[in-house]
Amino acid sequence: MPHSDDPAQMTAMLAKAETLVEALPYLQRYAGRTFVVKYGGHAMGDPDLAHDFAQDVVLLKAVGINPVVVHGGGPQIGAMLKKLGVESTFVDGLRVTDKATAEVAEMVLSGAINKEIVRWIAGAGGKAIGISGKDGGLVTATKVQRTTKDPGSNIEQVLDLGFVGEPKAVDSTVIKTISDAGMIPVIAPIAVGEDGETYNINADTMAGAIAAALGAARLFLLTDVAGVLDKEKQLLTDLRPADIERLQSDGTISGGMIPKLETCIHAVEAGCEAAVVLDGRVPHAMLLEIFTERGAGTLIRA
Repeated sequence: MPHSDDPAQMTAMLAKAETLVEALPYLQRYAGRTFVVKYGGHAMGDPDLAHDFAQDVVLLKAVGINPVVVHGGGPQIGAMLKKLGVESTFVDGLRVTDKATAEVAEMVLSGAINKEIVRWIAGAGGKAIGISGKDGGLVTATKVQRTTKDPGSNIEQVLDLGFVGEPKAVDSTVIKTISDAGMIPVIAPIAVGEDGETYNINADTMAGAIAAALGAARLFLLTDVAGVLDKEKQLLTDLRPADIERLQSDGTISGGMIPKLETCIHAVEAGCEAAVVLDGRVPHAMLLEIFTERGAGTLIRA
């Protein structure tokens, strides 16, 4: 490369070099380790962010980290159900998944979305293999059991959500085989139950179970918010399970953030070193979180 006499260009080049040097201790710390990344939400529907995400994942693989991608696809499933004229019903915010809905969910998740992510990674110069929890006996599911109180009688009733499952067991052999071959596993949250039925699993829950089974260095949940915010809407950068319990009881944490943080707690208590709730709408947020001192999201440790 020719030497530059332009002071501004030289300053920019030095800044790049300093960025690489700042990343060095993190590169050394995570070499050979596994990162599980749950990818979904707004970032998935934006081509520019999808391109950035694919580049980040390929970069991680290139520097000796093993990324494992688990993806969602709720909005895409909803759109396909509408297109096919399949009615959806919801109980307490959870989609009731009958046989027809389960078939559509598998088609969208294991088909269109899964292969689209594989294509993005290939476009960024990486090699990915798209699988679901069914492949290689990766995840064995169990049917989700939920109860609700009847407001009139106050009697607890069992909710039947149909073919909605949660991970009961994870056999990570197939993931290790793909990673050891220099490729990136891209996993759809579909699995077989012990009863032989196909179950749709929440992608956060699936990612958490896989991160725990792999003893991952990090679980990243990419979301549509900056992370966990306090009452003044400032980012909370470091949390322990006791902090989360306190913030939930005083109402600081509510809504959809509660199940995400429960997933993080389960993962870090079952073998994952730390979990991060991160804004997937920020370009290269994952790299900022991993390779800079300041970080970019909310880190949860046991």
